[in-house]
Amino acid sequence: MEYNQHLLKVSSLILLSAGKRMLKKAVCSKPSDKSLVKTVITLKSIGGAPALQAELFHKDNKATHKNFPLVSLTKEIIAEFLADYMQINLICEGADCEYRLSASGKSVVINDKKVERALAATTTTASSDFEGNNRRKKYILDGSEPFLRRLGVADENGRVYDKKQAKFRQINRFLEIIRDAEDKLPSDSIRICDLCCGKSYLSFAAYHYFSVVRGMTVSMSGVDLKSDVVEYCNEVAGDLGFDGLEFICMDINEYSPSELPSLVISLHACDIATDIVLQKAAEWQTDVILSTPCCHHELNHNISCEALSFITEHSMLRQKLCDAATDALRLARLEAQGYATSTVELIDPNETPKNVMLRAFRKKNFSPESAEARAAQERYINAKKFLCGDKDTSGFHF
Repeated sequence: MEYNQHLLKVSSLILLSAGKRMLKKAVCSKPSDKSLVKTVITLKSIGGAPALQAELFHKDNKATHKNFPLVSLTKEIIAEFLADYMQINLICEGADCEYRLSASGKSVVINDKKVERALAATTTTASSDFEGNNRRKKYILDGSEPFLRRLGVADENGRVYDKKQAKFRQINRFLEIIRDAEDKLPSDSIRICDLCCGKSYLSFAAYHYFSVVRGMTVSMSGVDLKSDVVEYCNEVAGDLGFDGLEFICMDINEYSPSELPSLVISLHACDIATDIVLQKAAEWQTDVILSTPCCHHELNHNISCEALSFITEHSMLRQKLCDAATDALRLARLEAQGYATSTVELIDPNETPKNVMLRAFRKKNFSPESAEARAAQERYINAKKFLCGDKDTSGFHF
């Protein structure tokens, strides 16, 4: 039987990601079988051998399983199984992609190149990397790095402490996101700012990656208001010999770098601090912006949209809506300022709900007077007007 090229493409990526032990899951939705809700494909050990296991969720709340031994699996076999679904979301370590099939029979795969690059960047294929139903991923960091020991993530033998496993995965995932953005950054020396850096796990990780792993000259500043944290981080940087890394106790509103950064990062800057980070980075024309927001309050206090009142009248749903809408407005604003934007998952939402990273790449030769810029600005303004009604939004931070 013949299958469309996009279905074969996503089937091939599922097979390859499973072979490299990088498959997190493939979520298959919009099934032709109306008794089904969805199917989730994961990598398992069946009878001591790796296999893809499809868990089929039925509308009667039952679940059934179908196993595909990896040793005899082909992309055609996978495509035959997937042909009954109109949407497939493939989630791998380091990248995601999506297959869609329209009612008219047109198909597309979105972000498949990103998955291909992530898969090409690892050589983890040995069977020893797969034990039971656990995948042992080949991380960028392995736990032996001195900064991980100094920050209390790993012990002297390079073993990551049990209570720090989530933090270790978060740090590695963050570095994978940086690696995906390397083609947008300088290749010999780099200037980095971490705004609202806090305990600075990511500051140390980013500095280590560019200076030790990539062998680049790095100048990096972390900025935070907590003097004790800044003092501690400067002490750690000195102990590690990270001469190009400094920490500054200052309000980010008042901070002005001596050299404009190519990369601005920020992890869990509270409420409007995220908006200040994004605005400063855009004003500096930073090449790459990576920011994971924390809490959101401003829109929740100001939303006034009759069309969404069926949601906003419920406080919990109102907050969830405002969280998503605030991040969408932030991205729309960055687009109006000349950035290509997207959201990526920083870490499994089961480990932290604050797992959405806003990613922005500065467009080359962008003109604020262009039709593209004007259209993006209008879209941003209209979105705020839709959400906030007749309120004056000029003083809002999002």
